[in-house]
Amino acid sequence: MADMLKPSPGLLCKLGSIAIHTQELLSPDGHQFDRVALTTLLADPDVTAWLEEMDSAAMVPKMRNS
Repeated sequence: MADMLKPSPGLLCKLGSIAIHTQELLSPDGHQFDRVALTTLLADPDVTAWLEEMDSAAMVPKMRNS
């Protein structure tokens, strides 16, 4: 990744999808589809690489159960 603070348009789409699917899952009408979509997105190589870079720069919270 070139610059973790300037993600590619593709990565921004994936991060936006994570936010929307999280909102959907937490809504009264949340559906299992949103959980599957989140699981898939969070396993995406672009997302995991970005999260690792953000973690190494102490810009995201540490996982409680890592």
